[in-house]
Amino acid sequence: MGEVLATSVLESPIGRLRVAVTPGGVVRIALPRSGGAGFSGWLRGALPNAERVDWLPALDVVQRELQEYFAGQRREFTVPLDLRGTPFQLSVWRALAEIPFGETRTYAEIARRVKHPKAFRAVGAANGANPVPILVPCHRVTESGGKLGGYSGGLETKQRLLAFEKTASARGALL
Repeated sequence: MGEVLATSVLESPIGRLRVAVTPGGVVRIALPRSGGAGFSGWLRGALPNAERVDWLPALDVVQRELQEYFAGQRREFTVPLDLRGTPFQLSVWRALAEIPFGETRTYAEIARRVKHPKAFRAVGAANGANPVPILVPCHRVTESGGKLGGYSGGLETKQRLLAFEKTASARGALL
């Protein structure tokens, strides 16, 4: 038997999120207005022979945790992730996952963290290829000097997420 995949749509304050999970965890989250091959195109490329099923347990977990995040009740995610990328991308995504809620890091800081201090452009490319935004908080990465840089859901979405986290942290609204 090949891979199994379930998908769902979650309405959020930033728009409709499309989520895909495997038995291993969340494999993809597509933000509103994200470009590229789109959600279906990404799934066809990453999981070309996956059998579609209506439900897998990780769907319930990711939906609950994202709802809690947007309600200001969650800072960290516990849902398992099924990340697919190169060893370098995976190292960058692990470093992104360590950025605390409400804080930012620069591409150069992430490059130093993954022990490739001159690879800040490659870090930017890995950041842009992150298949599970929000769960792996690529929105928390900025250019040196504080400029936002790109974001798969658009700069307005990145600004909204950063402002939401800054406000929630300042209020102490989260558990």
